[in-house]
Amino acid sequence: MEMTADDFEALVTEVLDALPDEMVEGLDNVVFLVEDEHPDEDLLGIYEGVAITDRGQYGFGELPDRIMVYRLPHLATSETLDDLRAEVRTTLVHEIAHFYGIDDEQLHELGWA
Repeated sequence: MEMTADDFEALVTEVLDALPDEMVEGLDNVVFLVEDEHPDEDLLGIYEGVAITDRGQYGFGELPDRIMVYRLPHLATSETLDDLRAEVRTTLVHEIAHFYGIDDEQLHELGWA
């Protein structure tokens, strides 16, 4: 599947906007970014930050946590636009869960991964 970087970023924004409010309303000081691919690993996305369950004093002046979504691996694993949209949603939910301190095992138990 092929898609321009701008179109993919728009799709990520669309999928993010469609997530349930209870999932995204607690995302404080988090930015979502789109890049072509991770420089070292074959990943669909990654959360870079400190989960809220592990934070101590967190306040003014902190750099934002980052959730990266990688375009090329998503395109490589998707045959249709619906497949792509579903995979982006799964990636966003997975990385947002890490922000909340939910690990991969818990994600599987909850049916989010």
